Amino acid sequence: MIGFREGGGSPLPSTPPSVELADRVFAPGGWLAERLGLEHRPQQEVMAQAVSRAMATDIPLIFEAGTGVGKSLAYLVPGIFQAVANKRPLIVSSHTIALQQQLKNHDIPLVRRLFDQVAELERFRDFRVALMVGRGNYLCGHRLARAIQTRGDLFNKAEAEELERICEWSTQTKAGLREELTPAPSPEVWEWVNADASSCNSKNCTPQTCFYRRALAERAQAQVVIVNHSLLFSLISAGLSPAGDARGVLFPDDFLVLDEAHTVPEIATNHCGLNISSYAIDRALKLLYNPKTKKGLLAKLAQRSDQEQVVRALDASESFFNGIRRQYLEKRDVLRLLKPDWTDPLLHRPLGTVSMLLKRLRQNITDEGTQQELADHAGRLDGYLKGITHCLSLEDEGEVYWLEKTGRRRQIVTLRTAPIDVAEFLRETLFEKSTSVTLASATLTSGRSMAPFLRRAGAEGEETGVEASPFDYENHVEIFIAEDAPGPDRSSNRLDIAYLADTIGFCALQPEGGTLALFTSYTDLNRVAAQLQPVLAKTGRPLLSQGMGLSRAELKARFTEAGNAVLLGTESFWTGFDVPGPALSQVIITRLPFEIPTHPVAEARAEWIRKRGGNPFAEMTLPDAVIQFRQGIGRLIRKQDDEGRIVILDSRILQKEYGRQFIDALPKRHYARFNRHDREDVFAL
Repeated sequence: MIGFREGGGSPLPSTPPSVELADRVFAPGGWLAERLGLEHRPQQEVMAQAVSRAMATDIPLIFEAGTGVGKSLAYLVPGIFQAVANKRPLIVSSHTIALQQQLKNHDIPLVRRLFDQVAELERFRDFRVALMVGRGNYLCGHRLARAIQTRGDLFNKAEAEELERICEWSTQTKAGLREELTPAPSPEVWEWVNADASSCNSKNCTPQTCFYRRALAERAQAQVVIVNHSLLFSLISAGLSPAGDARGVLFPDDFLVLDEAHTVPEIATNHCGLNISSYAIDRALKLLYNPKTKKGLLAKLAQRSDQEQVVRALDASESFFNGIRRQYLEKRDVLRLLKPDWTDPLLHRPLGTVSMLLKRLRQNITDEGTQQELADHAGRLDGYLKGITHCLSLEDEGEVYWLEKTGRRRQIVTLRTAPIDVAEFLRETLFEKSTSVTLASATLTSGRSMAPFLRRAGAEGEETGVEASPFDYENHVEIFIAEDAPGPDRSSNRLDIAYLADTIGFCALQPEGGTLALFTSYTDLNRVAAQLQPVLAKTGRPLLSQGMGLSRAELKARFTEAGNAVLLGTESFWTGFDVPGPALSQVIITRLPFEIPTHPVAEARAEWIRKRGGNPFAEMTLPDAVIQFRQGIGRLIRKQDDEGRIVILDSRILQKEYGRQFIDALPKRHYARFNRHDREDVFAL
């Protein structure tokens, strides 16, 4: 049930005009059905009514809409009504690129087509849309021209050729986005030509010469601005929200929709902390001067003695991070930091010296562009210095600090921090900005309650709504649960891997279509893949797996094209992986997706909950796992006529008391148990 607050502000009409229009769009026999031929969905109508009223009264709304409800249209249509009628920008934020593309290429054109065909909606049809990504993703024409002028000082032969490739591409691209260039540009060269620098500014750049300035101009004219969660929280954390009590989250007087909202607390946590890596500092210094190539900004600007200061800083950085690796990360990938001054500040003086050098050189340079480049580099080094000092002191009790090895070969050492609880941050930056903020997702409840998510998201006390999926799971889905699956406490031994490989192989041969097997461990995935490969090779079914050198998009494309492939995935494949039709006819859950309790963030959050007298498993671990579980099984049915089976290979769902919450999260009540001895008979029923 959805209710709305009373009082506050000027009295509004009982039914604002924008709400009346939204009602007429989504009603039985309404404009959506009459003009576009789309079937009426009662759940979509309820959501659209709730969203339009929340937007009209500028209050937050948290809404769970099951798969197939059509939540994108349910917030886009009333949102565009509000944006155009009241001249306020609608910000739509998503987590996955897939949803951003769906919004831009499918849903928004559909809305525009509706407005074209309804006379009462003609005044809304010319709404403008802008897609925003981080400024470092855009090519800056001014910086590109400067890089070409100084290429001899900045780049070696291979890098100069890469610069030429980018230059040629710049004459053909429409948006100037890094992702449009194939293969992807070299990070070292892109650093010199992207818009993420103070020299890319309104004085040097115009929409005619700079792709980022063009994007800003389009954004200023747009009624709908599409962003992603990472960019949204990066900008908010950087202090770019409207100041003081001004209404708006990102821009003055805006209002916001966050789709795929189940990811919001995690993404906000990642973007509210520090991330300082050995790779980042090494690259920052080599952009100034690379002793191997003799190239860099200081190749001609500085004397040999000044260049030596950069070389000393590079040596100090190598010693600093290698020392951390040897002392703390020799036998582990992640380590939580608990005591301050845990290592010597070897980098402070060398980095500080280089920063001072850049500031001194800047005073003696007359070229404004070079001045700005020097200032950018000095500011970056100062930021690293400040961050390292913070990581050494462990001064904030509300943060968790840790070290980790990253990169494909685990050679990069990274210093990390994150807030233990982001609820207050989200409450202040989203829900106390005097504007409408709608959070929408197919999975916000766990154990039939939204309370755990509301606590984590800082949204306690806000209006909520839940509408279940309209899909016919009862007749389109079969569910099988293994009652003899070995427990996860022995997940690394051969018996478990043999069981998983054998059972996945058996299940994969049952449907004609494809199978997605979801893992919680890369180790298990790789071992199962090794055992499955020869088995599937005999059947003609392709085996695809995360980590085989293909991107997520490439794996999806091959999986879809094959039609009967077996795809093994972890992490990102649990959510946002959308393959409608028989190419995905079976989802196998190999383990209930409990977060690793020893990760520093989970560990610190559990301690924080205990100090408050709470139960970490009940308040955090279990609700998060249930939501992730719902996301995983939600990969199966993506459209009305989809059908298939869900197979769960974790017997804890049957044996543990908490298993009832996972059972309740299944899309239908009836399921069949099976084991290694009776599985052929059970699956044949």
